[in-house]
Amino acid sequence: MKNKTIRSLSGLNRSAVVLAALLCTAAGVQAQQVRLMTGPQGGSWYPLGGAIANIADKAGLKVQVLPGAGIANVKGVDASKADLGFANSISTVDGVAGRAPFTGPAKNVCNVATLYPQYYQVVANADAKINSLADLKGKSLAVQPKGNTAEFISQQSLEVYGLKYADMGRVSYVSYTDAVSLMKDNNAQAFTLGTTVPASAIMDLASARDIKIVGIPEDKFQAMRKLNPGYTKLVIPAGSYPKQTADVPTIGYATHVIARCDLDEAVVYKILKGMVDNKADLAAIAKAMKDITPKMMAEDIGVPLHKGAMKYYKEVGAL
Repeated sequence: MKNKTIRSLSGLNRSAVVLAALLCTAAGVQAQQVRLMTGPQGGSWYPLGGAIANIADKAGLKVQVLPGAGIANVKGVDASKADLGFANSISTVDGVAGRAPFTGPAKNVCNVATLYPQYYQVVANADAKINSLADLKGKSLAVQPKGNTAEFISQQSLEVYGLKYADMGRVSYVSYTDAVSLMKDNNAQAFTLGTTVPASAIMDLASARDIKIVGIPEDKFQAMRKLNPGYTKLVIPAGSYPKQTADVPTIGYATHVIARCDLDEAVVYKILKGMVDNKADLAAIAKAMKDITPKMMAEDIGVPLHKGAMKYYKEVGAL
């Protein structure tokens, strides 16, 4: 009887060990973590990253939201420092091709979903007498840190006016939040950013000072298209910001989600499906996503489509 009891307990112990191992394995699968590079605070990418993390959690994926920027995210994903990231179509195409500001082709970057248009915006304090980018000469300008798409666009937008950073009175490489602080204190007369309309950072500034949105006219738009054919023409509608009484022409590009091409197909599929199924959560942050469809998300922007995304789009008839 004693031996039977010992054998019985041993069997229970073995069962407990097996059960514990299974539970640990299940917990490991459930806790699979995916790194998502987003953008600076004050833009739409950072809160969108949080929304995607919440959506992914329902699918058993843990998303670690990391700070980032358009160009930096392409480099980070390509180097496997992140699994997914937000990016801008013009920068990603340059990265895949290995054009400046990239030092070589990004070979491990695939497209997951095209989301919405981004607007390049130049905002000036109304009393700075800046009616054109040509008037920035000698002024203090705030741009984003290196690695941001809008910072690189700022260089190109000045270039078509025959200007460069050295022609400015001062250039500050700062976040949207810090740029607004500089503008409020008149330590910068203008700042540039690339995000949705209306931009929360500009609205914050407009609550404290009168502002002017500076446009990109047709001839300069065409000049910028020669620098990068991925630029599109957009209009910031009148009334987007306080005291903005007229439409303002500018340039645009698409925000999209990228992933490592070698990232597990099932992971990309689950995240993309979750984004579509919970589109309202994303549209609450980026209103431009309100009417987006899988077919629009699957649009060819010159970046290879991830296999997981391709599987989803084919299932829903978007490809």
